[in-house]
Amino acid sequence: MSKEKAYKLLSIQEDISAKKAKLYIDSGLVSIKGQKLQIARVLIDSKSVFDIKPIPQTKVIFEDDNILVVDKPAYQTAEQTSKLFKNFFLLNRLDKETSGVMLFAKTKLFQTKAIQQFKQKNVYKEYIAIVQGKVPESLTIDQPIMTTKGKTAKSKIDEKNGKPATTIVTPLFIQGKLSKLKVVIQDGRTHQIRVHLSSVGHPIVGDILYGKKSANIQRVMLHCVKTEIFDYCFEAKEPKEFKLFGFG
Repeated sequence: MSKEKAYKLLSIQEDISAKKAKLYIDSGLVSIKGQKLQIARVLIDSKSVFDIKPIPQTKVIFEDDNILVVDKPAYQTAEQTSKLFKNFFLLNRLDKETSGVMLFAKTKLFQTKAIQQFKQKNVYKEYIAIVQGKVPESLTIDQPIMTTKGKTAKSKIDEKNGKPATTIVTPLFIQGKLSKLKVVIQDGRTHQIRVHLSSVGHPIVGDILYGKKSANIQRVMLHCVKTEIFDYCFEAKEPKEFKLFGFG
């Protein structure tokens, strides 16, 4: 059985450049037999058949003289999103596989004022998450988080060296062995919600970094549904994949 690097094989089969093939794989858009490819350079069977998701579109939710607000799709990094709006200033980040509300300042003055709001914890950030296990009651997770940054970032609970982080969880629905939650954070630590929910035994569905693989799920089921700053309130509708679990 002959093998080839995944991105090279994808490039040949789809008649695209090697650079574009790598981008597709790194963006989480390529799978084989329902399993998402994680590494562009992994050796695979040369007869493998790829399934490629269409490149998601970034939607503009709101725009005025001060601020531009977008609904970032999953599989797209904050850096990739920023490149679409080069003239503006990124105010908040979402993980690559997290979708939802992202903010850009249109002027330096508004950027400065908005950053102060984030520092003073005056920005309301609400997420929807689908997690493993039954969560029958509300809970507050108040655990410090430390992040190690290398080629990729990874965070963990660290009582000694971690930075303060508070996550407020409210159950919305329970279906079988899964729960749909409203999650509000008062901080913005790297992977905060993912780490906190995993620490209490309820990792987010699709989160292989802090949980486990989920059949037929190829993204972290986490979505920033609402953000409020100053007198603004912005909302991004739940993606269609969040409706595949039988929740109301």
